[in-house]
Amino acid sequence: MKRTSTSIDKPRGGRSAVRRAFFASLTGTALEWYDFAIYSAAAALVFGDLFFPSGDPTTGTLLAFSTYAVGYVSRPLGGFVFGRLGDVIGRKKVLIATLVLIGAATLLIGLLPTYATIGVTAPIVLVLLRFAQGVGVGGEWGGAVLLSSEFGDPRKRGFYASAAQIGPPAGNLLANGVLAALGVLLTEDQFLSWGWRVAFLLSGVLVGFGLWIRAKLEETPVFKAMEAEQTRPEAPIKEVFATHPRALTAAILSRVAPDVLYALFTVFVLTYATGELGMSRGSALAAVLIGSSLQVVLIPLAGALSDRVNRRLVYGVAAAAAGIWPFLFFPMIGGGSWPLLAVGVVVALALHSLMYGPQAAFIAEQFTPRLRYTGSSLAYTLAGVIGGAVAPLLFTALLDAYDSWIPLALYVAVTAVVTVTGLLLGRDGTDDEDDAPVATEHTAPATGPRATTTAG
Repeated sequence: MKRTSTSIDKPRGGRSAVRRAFFASLTGTALEWYDFAIYSAAAALVFGDLFFPSGDPTTGTLLAFSTYAVGYVSRPLGGFVFGRLGDVIGRKKVLIATLVLIGAATLLIGLLPTYATIGVTAPIVLVLLRFAQGVGVGGEWGGAVLLSSEFGDPRKRGFYASAAQIGPPAGNLLANGVLAALGVLLTEDQFLSWGWRVAFLLSGVLVGFGLWIRAKLEETPVFKAMEAEQTRPEAPIKEVFATHPRALTAAILSRVAPDVLYALFTVFVLTYATGELGMSRGSALAAVLIGSSLQVVLIPLAGALSDRVNRRLVYGVAAAAAGIWPFLFFPMIGGGSWPLLAVGVVVALALHSLMYGPQAAFIAEQFTPRLRYTGSSLAYTLAGVIGGAVAPLLFTALLDAYDSWIPLALYVAVTAVVTVTGLLLGRDGTDDEDDAPVATEHTAPATGPRATTTAG
């Protein structure tokens, strides 16, 4: 039996509004992920020496990556706070607030004195600013997904929702490109002394551009309809946990493997290539740069493919392949060949694209429109804690403990199993032409997989 739809499912913007929303979702998320990625790269390359000095290089790297993890651990707070507000006061207002928060935190990191200047205060403030970055990103993703997908055709949600997914590789591309350029233009001493700060200070200009774009947008048609029908939730967080436990679990598990794979091939690979293979920082960054540039094209293509093919099938096949790839990648680059490193990173990020492109639509489709910002944000941020937050730490610790790549590959394989399990638990929304119905007294009970979630 087909689920009953309400008028909230129907309103959509015109083509120009859809294009503006797609561009705003893409650019805003890319700018925020530039801020986040510039920190990630700096944590791998310079923060260990500047903020966590130690006689043991491994200890310094672990401490630097621990602040990387703080950015993930703080995301649930952003998901709870901003996700709730997105379903109550609107998508647009929340997206402007998150952009300001993460931009200000990144700018301050660029101005922060190092350990040599102010002692232990430096790493403490660094962790606090990283925490603020994470809160902003935690509240950003769910709204960015809805910004583009709620203006577009629900039957093409995989493509429209992928706008927010293009943000991370685009931001990572921009961040690593800036760092690579600085590495070429500056000496090692200049880069460590002040060059890395330039990348963070650029955030102020980029955020201003993002705010200008988002301020010109209207609220999404779906949220406007919720306002008109007075169906906005009063306690969306409570409702999500009470009525959508299976949907939330499925969405969380589906994100684990993509997060871990991305951490391995955009963050930890920099440390591995320079520390274990003896490559230069610039060559390692170049490999990530190439892979990220291809993702900008592959992600929307993967999202569009999932609109035509079963969404879970596309996602699941890519997850299985991602679990196998590290067993081929590490032996392949053992000789220190840069071309093979570049090929390995490109293949890994292509597999990530095939998961990441459909991911936004898959997660959004697990929740009804009136709870979609909250549910999507909670799933995204809680998954980050068990996925991307600990991945660089575990990769570093496993390599140090076993002096072998095999435990790293096994770790990725386990996360692939976790993600496939989440996909099997969730529902595939590509069968529905309309959005999921709003859970009010005016709608008929849902049937199928959704019925199991609302039953608790």
